[in-house]
Amino acid sequence: MAVHIRLTRQGTKKKPFYRIIVADQRSRRDGRFIEKLGTFNPLDASGMLQLNKDRLAYWLGQGAQLSHTVDRLIKTAPVVASES
Repeated sequence: MAVHIRLTRQGTKKKPFYRIIVADQRSRRDGRFIEKLGTFNPLDASGMLQLNKDRLAYWLGQGAQLSHTVDRLIKTAPVVASES
């Protein structure tokens, strides 16, 4: 089972926000996931990324791969650590 850390789209039409999730590579974009790691709201003026860094480190240690978009977000967006 290949595990990826990627985005899933939530929200309403023209007002999206995204959850950063851990999911099996074969599952659909908005389908079943293993764990939610954080959120990203592109419409927010600050462009902050809320992320549970401990769980991200755990999943990367387990061999999970970041999607290109999540990798770019983690490198560029300001991150606010979250507990859940």
